[in-house]
Amino acid sequence: MRKKKKYKRDHEPDINFNSVIVGRFVNFLMKDGKKSTAEKILYDCFENVKRETKQEPLEVFEKAINNASPMLEVISKRVGGANYQVPREIRPDRKFFLACNWIINAAKSKKGKEMSKKLAEELILALKNEGTAIKKKQDMHRMAEANRAFAHFAR
Repeated sequence: MRKKKKYKRDHEPDINFNSVIVGRFVNFLMKDGKKSTAEKILYDCFENVKRETKQEPLEVFEKAINNASPMLEVISKRVGGANYQVPREIRPDRKFFLACNWIINAAKSKKGKEMSKKLAEELILALKNEGTAIKKKQDMHRMAEANRAFAHFAR
């Protein structure tokens, strides 16, 4: 039986910055289909970032996403009755998804502030190569490095 054909998705850019990656981030941030709420949170976050860093928020956002994007991940592969954690490079769209997911989850896990401020804080930490999202990336790289001996099982 043939594999199902994978279709590339066309993503809509956001309204304010006309950027596809910001539009995708809004979609990841969105909950229960409330896109306008997610956009408001992100644009408030960008205002906070601009106020705190005195830099262009879109540049800060892109740099933070790049810093939080992992290069390698481990996948579980069954070989001869044993499961091996095999390191493998990550596709660009998955890198972006993981970075966004880690940043959003790190912001959600903080308590006591509104989401836009927590998200701004996490983006600034990712810009400086600090924070929870960066720690997740480093853990993933450490796991891939530890299992480098099984890289020959990757296809």
